Amino acid sequence: MTKTVDFLVGIHNHQPVGNFGHVFEESFEMCYDPQIKILFDHPGVRISLHYSGPLLEWIEANRPKHIDKVAELVERGQVEILSGGFYEPILSAIPEDDAIGQIEMMNGYIEKRFGHKPSGMWSTERIWDPCLPRIISRAGLKFTLLDDTHFYYAGLESEDMFGYYFTEKHGDGVIVFPIDKTLRYSIPFKLPEETIGYLKQAGERPGVDCVTYGDDGEKFGVWPGTYKWVFEENWLPNFYTALEDNSDSIRMTLFSEFIERSPAKGRVYLPMASYDEMMEWTLSAKSGERFEEARDTISEMGKMNEWKQFLRGGLWDNFMVKYEEANRMSKRMLYVSKKLSSALRNGKNGRLDSARRELYMGQCNCAYWHGLFGGLYLNYLRHAVYEHLIKAENIINSAIQKKKNWIEISRLDFDADGNDEVIVESSHIFACFNPSYSGCLSVFDFREVNFSVTNTLTRRKEIYHRKLLEHQADDKPDNDQPASIHDIVNVKEERLAEALIYDDHERHCFVDHLLDTQVTLANFSRGDFLEIGDFAGQRFDIINCEKSGDSASLKMKREGVVETGGGAKQPVTITKSFTISGDSPVIHALYEVTNNGNIAIDLRLGVEFNLTLLASDAEDRYWIGDAISGKPRLKNSGEDKNVTNIGMRDDWFGFEVMLSSDDVFDVWRFPVDTVSQSESGFERTYQGSCIVLLLPVKLNPSEAQTFNIDLAVKKTK
Repeated sequence: MTKTVDFLVGIHNHQPVGNFGHVFEESFEMCYDPQIKILFDHPGVRISLHYSGPLLEWIEANRPKHIDKVAELVERGQVEILSGGFYEPILSAIPEDDAIGQIEMMNGYIEKRFGHKPSGMWSTERIWDPCLPRIISRAGLKFTLLDDTHFYYAGLESEDMFGYYFTEKHGDGVIVFPIDKTLRYSIPFKLPEETIGYLKQAGERPGVDCVTYGDDGEKFGVWPGTYKWVFEENWLPNFYTALEDNSDSIRMTLFSEFIERSPAKGRVYLPMASYDEMMEWTLSAKSGERFEEARDTISEMGKMNEWKQFLRGGLWDNFMVKYEEANRMSKRMLYVSKKLSSALRNGKNGRLDSARRELYMGQCNCAYWHGLFGGLYLNYLRHAVYEHLIKAENIINSAIQKKKNWIEISRLDFDADGNDEVIVESSHIFACFNPSYSGCLSVFDFREVNFSVTNTLTRRKEIYHRKLLEHQADDKPDNDQPASIHDIVNVKEERLAEALIYDDHERHCFVDHLLDTQVTLANFSRGDFLEIGDFAGQRFDIINCEKSGDSASLKMKREGVVETGGGAKQPVTITKSFTISGDSPVIHALYEVTNNGNIAIDLRLGVEFNLTLLASDAEDRYWIGDAISGKPRLKNSGEDKNVTNIGMRDDWFGFEVMLSSDDVFDVWRFPVDTVSQSESGFERTYQGSCIVLLLPVKLNPSEAQTFNIDLAVKKTK
């Protein structure tokens, strides 16, 4: 008698908040819609589907009949809809109330639109945290799918990866299904008969009642080469036909049905984990190289299957360490969430439901990390996060602020690094000053256009840069079957390796460099120069931080040194004072440089700013200033002499950002581009524009020199 194995399938379809409309449309036509059309023709195939909220909202607005088709499949018992955080957040990375709220939002949508009360959920990026049983169960759900990696780390063996387990935290319990990694790598890349054979062999093993597959729906048409293979060459209909033809030994079952029919294999406690690749991506380039060496060594020893449960990378949370930009965005999100919670506690309801939705949109995970997918490196995804967070905060402020023009200043550890930052909020701007790192301005948001002009990215070494340097780019498969996205390497631009430049400090505003006359724009833009001072990246001390009337002020100083030749060092103090008025989106800065040594100094103070308008080669984003003629695009580097202002204008969003001074200065300006990998290959991405104001400093012993700089934003339409 042939033994029957239950085959449980979960497909996750997602597009991030802020992705381009044409990407939604292309993905829908090449992937999501044809999947459903083929599923209709194969009633014997039963699967669980998850659509993220951003994708559902696009489909509702543009292709609503697709939702009707899915609802019909649900009605006839062929499809089970999985819930999850509506805007696809990492649930463990956002406040618990927000996590439960996001799931409840999705539960409500599913019940209303599909007439189906969900019992399980898709876990974003299959990221697990021991706190999640509490969140999932309190949101009214019973189960989720996780990679078998998690279960190996808990001490289970390969024969234990079939069925489901029960886990809990402080009595709040949830069911967890291990996803079969072999299937995740073979579907849809291997022939249907190979997968059918694997399922049959698994079913013949003692104690194996089910095999679970769960993965991204984009593998079926969106990933490179898959549309031709999956649809034009009929992989998907052939696979579904093969499943139906083998229904005597492979039974397509929904997760909720299997739970009702079969008991749990036992209790398990899972560590913080995600899929193998994600945990590797969280490592620094240096640690990642050592991890690869260890993995390759174990593989060469023939011990991978035996030892793999002891080989693991980092934790998703460490993206907040690897990328300060991710941490800063996360802490901005937490700041808005706390403000919303406070407003709700104080009875400030009004339009706060819309603020909550904007906050949830700003929690979409994709811009907070980077691995195979562009993620954090895609400036428009980061912009979408900031845009929605600023919108949420604007709504909250309208509910809690009584004056039209207001300003507040506070001192707190905003970025959770153990050091205080200074936050200045007004009706026009949000600004975060970081005294412990360069005394810089790390966040500058212009509320009136919902735009963070400091949404830039530092150029860092990534472990995959080795592939580019070693000219290992080869995306041609060995046969007619498509390669897995993890195996494809493609270079989108010739001589791209020449663009690999690494910064030795984070890219912020009001970062101070003491430079000798030999440093040029070319040197500075490539980081090929030596600092003769010790101010960039170093700690400044807060002297004063207060609000007076309708303005806020902050004063910082650092007592540092400058090298004057022959290894001699002269003591130098830089004091900078910032003043911001509640009725104007302008930061007024006053610099004082003091020579505390016993010999004269003659150098240049380079005050660095890193700002973004998101596009370097668009005709509606360009340089402006009293030395600028025409509308040169931001991709153009330049050096301007003896000017009093320099800025950038954005005709798309309708605003400009300007740096100006009463003192004459020289300017270096250049685009900051990164080289990163995405699912389609290695690519150059504009991350912002660097502007350096060069001010001559000539001081005798005990002399001081002052400069003023204004950083201003204003609407232009």
